[in-house]
Amino acid sequence: MSERLGIVVSGSLTKGMEVKLDSSASIEDMAVGRFVTIEGAKRRFFGMISEVSLGMTDQRLALTPPDVADPFIAEVLAGTSTFGTLHVSPTLVIGGDAASLLEGPQPVKTVPSHFSVVNLASERDVELVFGSEDAKRFFIGNPLDMETKLCLDLEEFVKRSNGIFGKSGTGKTFLTRILLIGMLQKSQAVNLVFDMHNEYGWEGSSEKGTKVKGLKQLFPSRVAVFTLDEENSRHRQVITDFAVKIGYDEIEPADISLLRQTLNLTEQATEAVYRLRQRFGKDWLSQTLETREPEETRTLLDELDIHESTFQNLRRGLATIQRLPFIEPKPPTNAVKAILEHLDRGTNVVLEFGRYRDITAYILVANMLSRRIYAQYQERMEKAMAEDTTRPTPLVITIEEAHKFLNPEVASQTIFSTIAREMRKYNVTLLVIDQRPSGIDSEVMSQMGTKITCLLDNERDIDSVLAGVSGRNELKSVLSKLAAKRQALVFGHAVPMPVAFQPREYGSAESYRGFTASGKTGTKEDIEKLWE
Repeated sequence: MSERLGIVVSGSLTKGMEVKLDSSASIEDMAVGRFVTIEGAKRRFFGMISEVSLGMTDQRLALTPPDVADPFIAEVLAGTSTFGTLHVSPTLVIGGDAASLLEGPQPVKTVPSHFSVVNLASERDVELVFGSEDAKRFFIGNPLDMETKLCLDLEEFVKRSNGIFGKSGTGKTFLTRILLIGMLQKSQAVNLVFDMHNEYGWEGSSEKGTKVKGLKQLFPSRVAVFTLDEENSRHRQVITDFAVKIGYDEIEPADISLLRQTLNLTEQATEAVYRLRQRFGKDWLSQTLETREPEETRTLLDELDIHESTFQNLRRGLATIQRLPFIEPKPPTNAVKAILEHLDRGTNVVLEFGRYRDITAYILVANMLSRRIYAQYQERMEKAMAEDTTRPTPLVITIEEAHKFLNPEVASQTIFSTIAREMRKYNVTLLVIDQRPSGIDSEVMSQMGTKITCLLDNERDIDSVLAGVSGRNELKSVLSKLAAKRQALVFGHAVPMPVAFQPREYGSAESYRGFTASGKTGTKEDIEKLWE
């Protein structure tokens, strides 16, 4: 039996419902983010509490408060002269009309009548709305103040690019691990994770600093660990599947343009890169760094119309890249080919950066590899569509520090902006992780299908995450009340309505058993169906 809270006294479709609490319902038990149902005359509505307030019938009580030290007086006043008020935003119809009974929860298009009874939502109500764990739904946590399982539709989730946001220390890494495991279990997509802090491959760390298992330990046959730093991997006793080396000829002018700020390059220096590429072809980097006679250098610069100070500024920046140990003139193996071979087999790839956590290395490697892999996917998809053959396995690319790649100044130069805008056109989507969503280009943010956000305390970041979302003000209230750790708000295509939740546990032996118990491998037919 659901717990009765009160009755609807006013409201509108756009602004939500005002609910007067019964005297038997304690205002202190109410919390922003909790689910309620409204029993209308013809329909049953499902919504979320977005505000809790106090009211009184006589405003003079605020000026001359009564003596409530006497329990009898306090009891008389409660529920009559004074009362609690809830603001509820109905989102779905879950019963009463034919459509909701036959097709499941439907969007709200009307309002309940005056004095409709409002109850706390039961576990059965939540399950009816969000579904139970099955072949495509994955248990990600529990709605606030409830024990029922909250499930995310992973099949819908991987069809578009998505984002995980929150200020530092709020649990973004744990959420990401949970979602990566969910995609590994419930979707037919494979993941390429650019692991800047070595948290997702073999093992990571908890908020308390203790070690927790990474994807490779939980799914050894379905996850491969690549590394840029073999020495660091050996030191951490991590067995890797491939050591990534980048060749000089693999670096394009667009990669250097993206690194302009981190390499302290002038605008003229970045423009000079394109002229050098045109002059020397793929060997432009080696040729630029090659020491020449002064006269030969002057002749080259005159020919390309490059000022000497600009050339020296460029060489200093390129020397920073040259010093990265994983950059070699002619690497013995092809990293892109190795990654694609693993992805084609259905193996998820986590690329650890070891000690090379400098943003220069991360931006260079992630952008360069993603660009070349995306080009391969584009070619394969176009061929498959032309010849009506099997399409490549859907791919989700996970990147951290996303605002470095997707800020308005450089977004147009990165492959990640292209992927976000083209959605699933070539079977590639993004999972971006960031603590500064306001730094991400607004056009890219608008393409995010599902957003999961932990606590944000910057007004611009909050506005960026919620831009264009229906019921923005109500969600802003819910988001601002999240705990500093292990609470989040999810909204978008993978859930029928926004919901605040506490992520499921990660790190205990019991949690590991729960994650690995339902792992599965999809067939090619499933993959093709997923992207229809």
